[in-house]
Amino acid sequence: MLKAERKSMWRSQYDLFQDGVPVAFWDSSVWKSGGRFTLDGRDYQVRSNAWGSKYSMTDGSGAVVASAAKVNRKNWTVEAGGRVYDFQRTSIWRNEQQMLHNGIPVGVIKRTSSWTGNLEADLPGLPLAIQIFVLGVLIAVAEASAAAAAA
Repeated sequence: MLKAERKSMWRSQYDLFQDGVPVAFWDSSVWKSGGRFTLDGRDYQVRSNAWGSKYSMTDGSGAVVASAAKVNRKNWTVEAGGRVYDFQRTSIWRNEQQMLHNGIPVGVIKRTSSWTGNLEADLPGLPLAIQIFVLGVLIAVAEASAAAAAA
């Protein structure tokens, strides 16, 4: 299980743990929706389009590693490594997303605390970098929603 724990209420930075072991650090972007992280010595950057409906993850050389589409919708997808992964928001009232395979839930992402913004994900079959990308996208979407509500 992958967990994202917010470091501070004042900055959007998260420590990322897999099965209790630190694996990476998510640093949200200040001016653009997205963020960055380093995993196994490789740098990754996550950015959205102007509407926040599409996200892409690039590696240190600028090559696109993964992309997410229709992120603000009930059903959305992630494409990585030639595969498409389907996700679905379970309810407008709950902070939970499901990963689907042929329409059947096989994984879940939950916001464990509305106050801190902590998340946990159980996404079997996804490489760790793609799991972090999915969590990062959901962190960015939550931050954009909070900023819009405050405006």
